[in-house]
Amino acid sequence: MLEPVEFSAYHGGARKKDEGLIDFSASLNPYPPEWLDEIFERARKISDRYPYYEELEEGLSELVGEPVTVTAGITEALYLIGVLALRGRSVIIPKHTYGEYERVARIFGAKVIRGPNDPERLSQLVENGTVVFFCNPNNPDGKFYRVRELGPLIDAVEDKNALLVLDEAFIDFVERPESPEGENIVKLRTFTKSYGLPGIRIGYILGFPEAFKSVRMPWAIGSTGLAFLEFLLEERFEHLKRTMPLIWKEKRRIEKALEVRSDANFFIKYVGDAKNAVKELKRMGVLVRDCTSFGLPEYVRFSVRRPEENDVLIRAFLEALP
Repeated sequence: MLEPVEFSAYHGGARKKDEGLIDFSASLNPYPPEWLDEIFERARKISDRYPYYEELEEGLSELVGEPVTVTAGITEALYLIGVLALRGRSVIIPKHTYGEYERVARIFGAKVIRGPNDPERLSQLVENGTVVFFCNPNNPDGKFYRVRELGPLIDAVEDKNALLVLDEAFIDFVERPESPEGENIVKLRTFTKSYGLPGIRIGYILGFPEAFKSVRMPWAIGSTGLAFLEFLLEERFEHLKRTMPLIWKEKRRIEKALEVRSDANFFIKYVGDAKNAVKELKRMGVLVRDCTSFGLPEYVRFSVRRPEENDVLIRAFLEALP
C-alpha cells in the first residue's frame, strides 16, 4: 500500500480565505512585467501544441552566460535532484531554512542531518558523498553569504567529493550579488520570485545539464511558461533593472521603521508569538508568514511591496505589535 509522507507543504501566499488582505507573506516582486497580458494572449495561441522549448533554453543559456536546464520553478529542480542524487545519501540541511529540502530528501529516502546555518560550521559536517542544501540568500532571514564566506563549505564539498545544492531563488533581489563556481556545485534559480509570477512555473538549473535534462518531465512548463520565456529573452532582464531599485529603496525604509535587516526582499521579525501576531496583523489588513515551519515560532516573515502598501505594513506593526 502507498503511505503519505507527513510534512507541511504550505509555503506562504494568500489563500481564498485571506482575500482582501495585503499579502506580505509571499516574497515576490510587487511590480509585474508590462507585457504580462501579452504573455497570456501568446499562451492562448500556442496552447494547441506541445510546448517544446529547446531553442528557448539555448537562448536563455546565451543570456545567462552558461548552459542551463529549464525547469518548472525550483520545486521541479529539487525533485530532479532527488532522482539523480538523494537515494541512499546523507543530506545536510541548515536548521532554519526552506522546508522543501527536507521534504524532498525524505521522499527519496535520504538520511537528513540538520546543522547550523553558518556555512563554515556547516562545512564540518560534510563527509564523502553527502549532499548539502544551502539557500543564499537564506529563507526566511534574508542573509546573503559572499563567495568568501561560502569558501569553507565549497572547499569541504570538493575535498569530500560531495555535492552542494545552492538555492539562489532570491539572488536577483541582492544589491551586489555574487555566485561561486565549482565542479561540485548545482545552482537553482527562478523567475517566479523576481518577476512576481509564482503561478508561472519557470526556473533553471546551472550545472550538470546533461544529467538534469535526462530525467526532467517532458513539457513541464506548459504554454504559459513557454510564452514567458519568449518575452524574457526579448526584454533581456530590463524589467529587473527597472524594478529592483524601487524595491531596494523601500527595503531601506522598512529597515529603518521596523528595525529589521535583510539582504533579500523580505524580513523576519521577533514578535514573541507568531500565531497571535499573524492574527493581530490580519485584523489590520495585513497578511504575514508565520515562521513556525522554519523552526522559528517566535518570528514572522514579511516582504517588501509598493510604497503605499508598505505604509500600511509599517503602521500595522507599530499599532498592533508595539
